[in-house]
Amino acid sequence: MDYKKTNAPTTTVTQNILDLCEETGNIYESVVIIAKRANQISVDIKAELSKKLQEFASSNDNLDEVFENREQIEISRFYEKLPKPSLIATQEFRDGKIYYRNPAKDSIEEEEY
Repeated sequence: MDYKKTNAPTTTVTQNILDLCEETGNIYESVVIIAKRANQISVDIKAELSKKLQEFASSNDNLDEVFENREQIEISRFYEKLPKPSLIATQEFRDGKIYYRNPAKDSIEEEEY
């Protein structure tokens, strides 16, 4: 997923609890789904940022020679301006873009048949 094109807000927005638990019927289950997705997004963004910053890594670690690379600074600033992973995950959940399942509920439904 391209997190750069998300329509998630960049600042914290108050969410209506009833809207979040509409799909699952349980606010705690909704929060767990959002938290797990936020963790996935965070790992993806961190890996992408690390990969881009590796291009600028120097082979010698001399403290006397500190280079300020403008491109590296711009990349870091860009990632700092992205919405937080929790806000992206919440927006995805509200838009119905997250696939999830609860194995505990699935096994209970199978036993009823």
